Amino acid sequence: MRTLVLGRTPARVTEVLATLRADGFDAEGVSTDEEARRLLETDEFGVLIIGGGVEPDSRTAIKEFAAQHRVRRVIDGALTAPFDTYVRREFEPLIREAAAKG
Repeated sequence: MRTLVLGRTPARVTEVLATLRADGFDAEGVSTDEEARRLLETDEFGVLIIGGGVEPDSRTAIKEFAAQHRVRRVIDGALTAPFDTYVRREFEPLIREAAAKG
């Protein structure tokens, strides 16, 4: 199951992607709503992770858009250091759970 990571800080998106990919997850990451919409339109993503820096209005709009494009699980995240530990503890179990239900 593909995962899309939307975060406003490219360096953090890169760190999340590195951990997810190292652990065998198929993930892409973007920093703008427009990029996220373009990828979500492909209907290839089952999970969307939205970073803590994404503004409330954007967060709401992206969640609504994702619901129309086959996203099964939206995860709200606000990374804390160490980032790899956070990703493994908070995100990966939810991605696995969504994949198991698919």
